[in-house]
Amino acid sequence: MTIQIGRAQSRLELEQILSLQKNNSPNALSVKEMEQEGFVTVTHTLDLLDDMNKVCQHIIAKKNDKIIGYALCMHPKFSNEIDVLKPMFKEINSVLPPGEKYMIMGQVCIDKGYRKMGVFQNLYKKMKAVIKTNYNCIITEVDALNKRSLNAHFAVGFIELKTYNSNGRTWHLLVLK
Repeated sequence: MTIQIGRAQSRLELEQILSLQKNNSPNALSVKEMEQEGFVTVTHTLDLLDDMNKVCQHIIAKKNDKIIGYALCMHPKFSNEIDVLKPMFKEINSVLPPGEKYMIMGQVCIDKGYRKMGVFQNLYKKMKAVIKTNYNCIITEVDALNKRSLNAHFAVGFIELKTYNSNGRTWHLLVLK
């Protein structure tokens, strides 16, 4: 069976996203794995993930009914929900023109067994198609230590808006039009 790219529609799918997220968080990875494979920064609650999904459904990759990748859609109205992301919204407001309509790609993750198979690119392709009628661009940020993620984002067409420091970390603020 092929990999299917779609939108999250069930609580089970959200739970699977959280499982994949947990397996790719710094708590579950060695320093070497984080350097080579990348990592996710934020751990969401099921309720927050569900609330975000109700506003804009998350983009998922599935194989045999199992989530093997995701790109989370985070509407700016959730700007105060996750502490580590609050500075990002402040920086966005400093570089975007007033009234610019954007969607945040709140996190992207691909199961290790499905990397380098085009899933990352296809998640973004679907996300662009889903948001294009209501939003001008997709914005995300990447931890400077996460070289794999940074390179993958540049490879699909993201450009850097700015680099900034927050809470002792360097972040790359990126946009995809």
